[in-house]
Amino acid sequence: MAAESWFWSWGWGRRCLGRPGLPGPGPGPVTLLHLLLLLASVVADITDGNSEHLKREHSLIKPYQGVGSSSMPLWDFQGSTMLTSQYVRLTPDERSKEGSIWNHQPCFLKDWEMHVHFKVHGTGKKNLHGDGIALWYTRDRLVPGPVFGSKDNFHGLAIFLDTYPNDETTERVFPYISVMVNNGSLSYDHSKDGRWTELAGCTADFRNRDHDTFLAVRYSRGRLTVMTDLEDKNEWKNCIDITGVRLPTGYYFGASAGTGDLSDNHDIISIKLFQLMVEHTPDEENIDWTKIEPGVNFLKSPKDNVDDPTGNFRSGPLTGWRVFLLLLCALLGIIVCAVVGAVVFQKRQERNKRFY
Repeated sequence: MAAESWFWSWGWGRRCLGRPGLPGPGPGPVTLLHLLLLLASVVADITDGNSEHLKREHSLIKPYQGVGSSSMPLWDFQGSTMLTSQYVRLTPDERSKEGSIWNHQPCFLKDWEMHVHFKVHGTGKKNLHGDGIALWYTRDRLVPGPVFGSKDNFHGLAIFLDTYPNDETTERVFPYISVMVNNGSLSYDHSKDGRWTELAGCTADFRNRDHDTFLAVRYSRGRLTVMTDLEDKNEWKNCIDITGVRLPTGYYFGASAGTGDLSDNHDIISIKLFQLMVEHTPDEENIDWTKIEPGVNFLKSPKDNVDDPTGNFRSGPLTGWRVFLLLLCALLGIIVCAVVGAVVFQKRQERNKRFY
């Protein structure tokens, strides 16, 4: 069984460091034969961090070899970013700092999974901290800007780990993780915490944890999934799962962070990128994936983005049966108006006849 179908039928389950995901328990009893078959598929399709599935040219792992090195430039950093033996600190717990780190090699994988070991911590209490971390898969790299230390109107994918609510009227609970796909035409609105351009999101309490915190991003055949491991239970928890996402190959992975009047330490401990072994149709193989425009099958307009405390939106795309219902309601409305008009006209005619 291929890794892709096996993943989705069994779920991600417990997290295993260095691996692109391990399954949880299946539905029902498992015989010894089933267990052996599953074990064989794990050995064949899911491999550890020392195997060919871990793409080291796109991974940031201790002791951080090739970071900022002219002899082996795998990663470049700028701004306030500080490299230590234990972590890459994008910003210190100081005001008005911006920093980022970017992979030097463009990624030409069509299906991938990224694990990020990170830590956000500081001395600020309650809401007196900010702003957060952004994870990127974008066309341009090393371009500073106002969006968590990187450029606005970007091309590609962004995952925002936001720790401060700029919009005081929001019902969301922070810290909050959200996803945005951009073809360069959209601008991230900090005053609304990116609500107008967000595809999906979830509340995630990752700040000032005493244990390790992890985030996983998977992209395969148009499906984008974000999972978290924040409870020190060695298990992935679902955060975001959306389909219809279009991302080209040849873009760059990166991470950035920014602080304003409030601050935090924003640390990246590791970034591990895994190749997913997924079969594609001949038509998909003939596509020039470098020419794909970033986008989603249906982008909601800002007026559709009604806040929901669960982190999702109540409104959805006007497709299929919703369009049919709207047309049916409109048709019924026209019929009702016509009938009422005919009745009123007939009564007026009868009243006029009485005067002759």
